[in-house]
Amino acid sequence: MAGTSDHLVKSFDQELNRLKALLTDMGGIVESQVALAARAILQRDSAAATSAVEADPRVDALERDVEQFVIRLLALRQPMADDLRHIVAGLKTAAALERMGDYAANVAKRSIVLNQFSLPFSLSGLAHMAQLVQQNLKSIVDAIGENDAEKAIQVWNSDQPIDEVYNRIFRELITYMMEDPRSITPCTHLLFIAKNLERIGDHATNIAEILHYAITGESMPLARPKGDNSAYDVIRPRS
Repeated sequence: MAGTSDHLVKSFDQELNRLKALLTDMGGIVESQVALAARAILQRDSAAATSAVEADPRVDALERDVEQFVIRLLALRQPMADDLRHIVAGLKTAAALERMGDYAANVAKRSIVLNQFSLPFSLSGLAHMAQLVQQNLKSIVDAIGENDAEKAIQVWNSDQPIDEVYNRIFRELITYMMEDPRSITPCTHLLFIAKNLERIGDHATNIAEILHYAITGESMPLARPKGDNSAYDVIRPRS
């Protein structure tokens, strides 16, 4: 997440570029985790689920590398203004990416449990949600690598469709559980899976806010575009 200006000490530019490289590497692994987790659910692919879970320690290790690197930069360079914003943003971004990796691993683990059940309904809504989340994740990782504030704004504005799909999935799954108690266990796992995907989308927009501030010095609006709150309505079984 390096700034756009060169420094008198060239090694500082190299260190800032190294920080950005660590974050994009971390983001690439998380992208792969989410893609594998989605495949694990939608294609009932246990091998993909295992790969997603096994990638998590690499994400954790990179977060520690970023943390140590940032502490070193703060101690040795004593950055100010733009540089300080980018370095602190790097620390916050790494924490958000680590959480996204945790959510992807959780989705993968639950997909293995789901393979034990026959699902009498379509997962098309979940597939659509996973696609939207993956698009936002790819865009924000690209924005980090390109130091692109405009792309960050686009990601920030793209969270609402994910919320809307999540709310539809929530209502559908609750209805299935009310109509057929045998569906309670698989539907509960699907509810957690959908929520984890929704949280990955939220963290992508969090990173968008962090990146935009790091580049421009301006905060995004406090009110983020969100989907409706129909998931919190009283749900009654279909007559």
